[in-house]
Amino acid sequence: MIGAHFDSWHGGTGAADNASGCLVMLEAMRILKELNLSPRRTIRIALWGGEEQGLYGSRGYAQHLLYDREEHQKRPGYDQFVLYLNMDNGSGRFRGIYLEENDMAFPFFRTWMTPFEASGFTTLSPQRTGSTDHVVFNMLGLPAYQFIQDELEYDRTYHTLMDTYERLSLDDLRLNAAMVAWFALNAANDNDRIPTKPGALEKVKNTGTR
Repeated sequence: MIGAHFDSWHGGTGAADNASGCLVMLEAMRILKELNLSPRRTIRIALWGGEEQGLYGSRGYAQHLLYDREEHQKRPGYDQFVLYLNMDNGSGRFRGIYLEENDMAFPFFRTWMTPFEASGFTTLSPQRTGSTDHVVFNMLGLPAYQFIQDELEYDRTYHTLMDTYERLSLDDLRLNAAMVAWFALNAANDNDRIPTKPGALEKVKNTGTR
């Protein structure tokens, strides 16, 4: 699964935050469709609403299709879930990915990233990063990750009226889309799967996290 969220801010159109993420994910799906591939697993795209208000879109998806937090029960989609890739840091080129303190993901991305190392995708960070939709899935123990990107003008322009189309780096976005398509395809065809984090659901149950 790949995704990003809709956003805008008063006079700005929300180009970097987060139309850039949405168009990368749409382009990744177009690439996969254009190549007429038949992956072993389904590849889905989600363009979330309500991210700024509390991750409402991704939380609703998880509640209805992955894990019922009220009944503390897995839904059928939980055990079928393989990977979620999220983009939410502007239009800068991907330089790596945050692995959310999940060492079990390292060998998968170490293999998948090889074709893009020459383009600057070289970092597999063990660190966590927050404040966007992958967090919802990661809290359930599912493999869900956010990319590391060049910052460009993101911190200066997002959530302002300056967040408009002309500040996007289209060449970087095209390359990002190719990377997303490649990672999604590899996850869909790999014989193995990144393991879920042990004990995550028990933690959700014990803390009563909603």
